[in-house]
Amino acid sequence: MNRSRRVKILATLGPASNSEEKILQLAEAGADVFRINMSHASHDLMRKTVKAIRNVEAKLGFPIGILADLQGPKHRLGKFRDGSVPIKKGHVIILDSDPTPGDQKRVNLPHPEILEAMKPGHRLLVNDGKVNLQVTEVGDGWAKTKVVSGTDLSDNKGVNLPDSELKSGALTQKDRKDLDAVLQEEIDWLALSFIQRPEDLAEARKICQGKVGILAKIEKPLAVERLDEIIEQADAIMVARGDLGVEMPLELVPSIQKKMIRKCRKAGRPVVVATQMLESMITSPVPTRAEVSDVANAVYEGADAIMLSAESAAGDYPVEAVSTMNSIAESIEQDKGYLATIAAQRPEPESTGADAISFAAAEIARTLDLAAIVCFTASGSTGLRASRTRPEKPIIALSPVAATARRLALSWGTKCVITPDATDLDDMVDKACRRAYHEGVARPGERIIISVGVPLRTPGSTNMLRIAYIGSDGKGSVHRSV
Repeated sequence: MNRSRRVKILATLGPASNSEEKILQLAEAGADVFRINMSHASHDLMRKTVKAIRNVEAKLGFPIGILADLQGPKHRLGKFRDGSVPIKKGHVIILDSDPTPGDQKRVNLPHPEILEAMKPGHRLLVNDGKVNLQVTEVGDGWAKTKVVSGTDLSDNKGVNLPDSELKSGALTQKDRKDLDAVLQEEIDWLALSFIQRPEDLAEARKICQGKVGILAKIEKPLAVERLDEIIEQADAIMVARGDLGVEMPLELVPSIQKKMIRKCRKAGRPVVVATQMLESMITSPVPTRAEVSDVANAVYEGADAIMLSAESAAGDYPVEAVSTMNSIAESIEQDKGYLATIAAQRPEPESTGADAISFAAAEIARTLDLAAIVCFTASGSTGLRASRTRPEKPIIALSPVAATARRLALSWGTKCVITPDATDLDDMVDKACRRAYHEGVARPGERIIISVGVPLRTPGSTNMLRIAYIGSDGKGSVHRSV
């Protein structure tokens, strides 16, 4: 299936969309990768959903990526004797380890790691920031707080901790059980929630042993502070604007988004922009003008993927939401200023032969007006390098490894194809030309540029470029080696 856009669409599945019929409609509308939210999906439902996605993949004949999103640590207040208590600015309330139902003077906070980490001056944001508490005093198993803003506290409301660094890791017991189940299925990406530091990725990476890519969700101020280190340790990054907008001033989120996209491009890590992109389409068949601008800005900034959450998971118009996002992205990418904007943000190549080859391929394709860039990639690294350059010409990534092609479905501009490995250089040229012709990106008489590693089937050895003509039958002939 041909996409006439470079940015990818990540669609969350849920009650409104996890049937095989609906998944097929979403894929045809433009979804490239599907997200399974383990906060809501049982293991049986997850397995059923993966099977449905793979059935759709077989019907459509192109690789589809799957991302499993772990819930991460969820922090909540305990219960109140009357269900809730009224509060006002200046009100003092103690948070403690006593499970007894609370009142206006105290309430249980059933997370000893939080009580241990809090210090005077730290903030607690309750119920998505509707209540702002500031710690004034701490003791053994308790913390005295003062209400900065808010009108009531009620049972089991979520707590965000923008200032406190917890000693516990990012994986909970539920996450570990979910991860064990995820690794038994054909899942390509694992998203880690509420990470604070690069060390939070270590346990998941050790358990996964390369079976899935690790995507770090940036949604806490402490993660923003250590962003460079986290990017280095992760395989991909998500700008998770929901909790990030709760824990940080909202006006800072757009600049953080831009900074994260630039840093990820420089590092060659796919970056996803997420949360409330078409929020109104949960209940409306059309988005607001502001939402269209939000999606457009993420595309202009060069994000690898843009994500739908409740819009496609639980909304009334899941297919329309994907179709709308697809149309916005296509329109922006057809703007004459789009490629100039993307090119202006292009990072410098790293001082490696493989990176130099990828940048050279993009420049040669532009200068000679070639039809496409075709790269052979077993591990995915060559495909990622080609994507990092954000070339003007289409990228076709050919891989004999299904998991690699599916993982690259998240990367900007890469059209992923699962194909048998080339037996020799002539076979490589023929496969590249046939695929470029078959995918509709090159016509007879046009030329493509091929990046490959010699010797063949040697991971990380990309060291050669070839320019080839597309013959009248779709076959190729070598024009020049570089």
